[in-house]
Amino acid sequence: MRPFSTRATAPTAAERVRSILAAAHSMTVVSDGIHTEVRRLDGAGAMGHFHLHAPFEDTEAQTTTRVPVRLELTDIAPTPVRDRVRARVKVTGVLAAPYDAEAAKSTCMAFGQAVLEDAQGRTYITLHALEATELDPIATSEAGMLTHLVDDHSEIVPLLLRLVRPHPDSGMLRALPVAMDRYGVTLRLEYPRTHHDVRLPFKTPVTDIDQVGPQIHALLTTARRLSHTGHLLT
Repeated sequence: MRPFSTRATAPTAAERVRSILAAAHSMTVVSDGIHTEVRRLDGAGAMGHFHLHAPFEDTEAQTTTRVPVRLELTDIAPTPVRDRVRARVKVTGVLAAPYDAEAAKSTCMAFGQAVLEDAQGRTYITLHALEATELDPIATSEAGMLTHLVDDHSEIVPLLLRLVRPHPDSGMLRALPVAMDRYGVTLRLEYPRTHHDVRLPFKTPVTDIDQVGPQIHALLTTARRLSHTGHLLT
């Protein structure tokens, strides 16, 4: 587990994969050349459907037929931003028997590797890294929290924009929250031909979901203080 630090302002690749696996509502299972869409993940995530374990840890399974399998997941922003695909995750491994979508309630899968693909490129994650990573307490609630912010508290985003450095220029069309994790909030700034993301880190990483509200309020307090000291957006 990575020790928390005030300097940690974004999740690691392993933390992102762990969150995506936990929060997934659907995935594609590819095995024996067959693509199966699994859409019964609400509340359980991918790991409620597959149990990952180290290769060959089950000696009995070593004598059975091994079937290659790949899990494919797409992380989509819950808010109506431009380019909503935030990341793609592929987890490869083997099964001791052919995949059965109807019978699979919790299928054991010998882990091969996980791959995270996002705007920063491609990152490979080991089983050890996943197991050593604590699940982000916001992961399974992020979508509801962000949509609530956009739908019911739209006045918050202009305040948060006061914290962005350098200040967005006058060509910006709009800004929306695109992600939230234990380390902070990410805003997507959209321009006529492009967009980019900015991180607004929390003062300290969130260790419990009940800490999110106070951390957001702390950001807003800082933003309001900037307006009173003459550092408004121009």
